[in-house]
Amino acid sequence: MTHIIRTRFTALLCLLALLVAGGAQASVPSGMLDQEDPSLAPILEDVMPAVVNVVVKTKTRSQHRNPLFDDPFFRRFFDMPERQPAPSYRMAAGSGVIIDAADGIIITGDHVIDNAEQITVRLSDDREFDAELIGTDSASDIAVLQIDADDLTELPVADSDSLRVGDFVIAIGNPFGLTQTVTSGIVSGLGRHGLGNRFENFIQTDASINPGNSGGALINLDGQLVGINSAILSQSGGNIGIGFAIPSNLVMKVYNQIMEYGEVQRGRLGVVGQDLTHDLAEAFGLDTNKGVVIAKVTDDSPAEEAGLQPRDVITAVDGTSVDNFSDLARAIGLRLPGSEVDITFIRDGEEKTVTAVLGEASNVAGNNGSHSANGDLNEKLAGARFSEIPDDHPLAGRVEGVVVESVHRGSPAARAGLRSGDIITSVNRKPVSNLDDFHSLAGADSDQLLLHIRRKGGALFLLLK
Repeated sequence: MTHIIRTRFTALLCLLALLVAGGAQASVPSGMLDQEDPSLAPILEDVMPAVVNVVVKTKTRSQHRNPLFDDPFFRRFFDMPERQPAPSYRMAAGSGVIIDAADGIIITGDHVIDNAEQITVRLSDDREFDAELIGTDSASDIAVLQIDADDLTELPVADSDSLRVGDFVIAIGNPFGLTQTVTSGIVSGLGRHGLGNRFENFIQTDASINPGNSGGALINLDGQLVGINSAILSQSGGNIGIGFAIPSNLVMKVYNQIMEYGEVQRGRLGVVGQDLTHDLAEAFGLDTNKGVVIAKVTDDSPAEEAGLQPRDVITAVDGTSVDNFSDLARAIGLRLPGSEVDITFIRDGEEKTVTAVLGEASNVAGNNGSHSANGDLNEKLAGARFSEIPDDHPLAGRVEGVVVESVHRGSPAARAGLRSGDIITSVNRKPVSNLDDFHSLAGADSDQLLLHIRRKGGALFLLLK
């Protein structure tokens, strides 16, 4: 057994040496292999002080109640007031990364601080500070915190677009409530999406990421941030070698907007589309299966003004290729309203380019009761994202209404009972045909909202008051 371990270790050293000699992108820093015992420690000594523990205190409702006391007849007979559940608190922990040492700015995951009553940051030297929440963006799972502290260490940021599958990476965080823990591995995949966030472009890695690692750092062998650890793929809650991190380039775009505007302002093109599949490409006579087929162009939208039409296949935005609808949503949604973008598309076999001036996204309700780009919607709907019914929805063409794209955990919309995938067909007994109808009927001045919902083949009413 000892011989096998030594053989594998020797092989690993040879591989690392080849990477250095060959000038591979994931090269080992100079001097690391010159030591008698090669180690990542010199890199980590400079990096680990920039990764912090984020402790969150959230309010919950006590579940230990006598159901007899909740019976309305019992309370009425004994003239007892209605019982209110006593508040209790739950502690949760995650990780964060110091991105600006001078101002004490920390980036973490939005789900790490979700519904927080109090946020405490614990540094690697065991100092603790109350943190202020500067802003969040649930669509990308990014939150920005600030602490008032001196002698901080910040983590330099790398260009995540330069990552390649096979590059070595290191994950740093605080899993399972432990203090700083380091794991290493490689980049297993790039551009992963479909995991639940609105704007996704995940880095997949086999470096172990476990509960508590969320919000921590994924770094390269130069000690630079390439991603923020966000999620794992698991059937048991433990690590099975498939973890995901938000690329640093996406993180910094969201971070810069939060720091400048206090929120993320998203551009809007105004199209409903679907991925260009092999079958659709054959039907359209195209020799590519990468792009987005426009199924619908919204009236009076930037897309309509630019001249885009249904059946057009969008292939690039500002010269950057668009392989699927996630690419398009990310390319548009991370630009400011009013931005000019060049849209490259194929129509009748001919490639064309038009310039569109993006509008303001109006289908996002703010989180935690605050409205951002969707201030005309009732606050009872805060935390939910709404859109037109996409063509690939099982009920598309069979019902009219708007679809609930996502619901932020702990938000007013979630507490009211809305679920991702719900289709709202009426508000206060008035039919909803599109987003414009929904906005006019579910306005901020409504005292209560009676929603008729289609959900997974069934129907129900929800009363929000």
